[in-house]
Amino acid sequence: MSELNQESRLKLLGLWPRWSLRLEYLPRTAVAEAGSTAEAAAAQPIPVAALAAEVAEPAEDAMLPQTAAPGGSSQSAIADRRMQIMRMDWDELTQTICHCQQCGLAQTRSQAVPGVGDRKAEWLIVGEAPGADEDAQGEPFVGQAGKLLDNMLAAIGLKRGDGVYIANVLKCRPPDNRNPQDIEIAACEPYLTRQIELIRPRIILAVGKFAAQWLLTSDKPVGALRGKIHHFNEIPVIVTYHPAYLLRSPTEKARAWEDLCLAQDALKQSAPSL
Repeated sequence: MSELNQESRLKLLGLWPRWSLRLEYLPRTAVAEAGSTAEAAAAQPIPVAALAAEVAEPAEDAMLPQTAAPGGSSQSAIADRRMQIMRMDWDELTQTICHCQQCGLAQTRSQAVPGVGDRKAEWLIVGEAPGADEDAQGEPFVGQAGKLLDNMLAAIGLKRGDGVYIANVLKCRPPDNRNPQDIEIAACEPYLTRQIELIRPRIILAVGKFAAQWLLTSDKPVGALRGKIHHFNEIPVIVTYHPAYLLRSPTEKARAWEDLCLAQDALKQSAPSL
């Protein structure tokens, strides 16, 4: 993609001419909080347990974040399933996602939405769950929210599929776009974790509350998590607002632009993947 000047980037985000240049960020690392902390009821926290202790080079069957057991399965069966998923290559993983029957969403979806993009991407975009358009087309972030995400990427010189991979925490659409349930997150979490291990991105952009809370094992809202450099298994994570939220609250686009600039800074600081 040809390089865009500052004015062109801000026009893509709908910020020109009202936007002024951002303040420079000082790099800092925020440690993800584990456990369940009391927040306002409106935040609708996702109870998740702490991640296993990180190691310098995570093993192929590294531990995953824990939530409710899908389908009432035994802990040994869950562990066996995770171990199998963590050994899958891309083709097997994609086929497993597309035919998954681990939760009730398999009965209401049109099709699963594994993800799309560059499988060796530096940038990984993680959202919440497919919506109606995604369920129909089998690709994450399409429709109006997807167009805005594409404009956000274009504003920092990126485009879908070129150095970018896009996925969701849930691979199937919840009915009526309701919030994901714990049991659904538990069923899908090994898929996203395996995708992260296969991609080995240099930066993760978490868009929306559920993506941020899952990646950081936190129950804090987006507003409390953005503006900082977090980490998931040593990969920098930047939290920002979901494009669907930005469509409803366009005044927050300025903060989303700040988050994109912070993500660029974090990428410059991170070591290249091996």
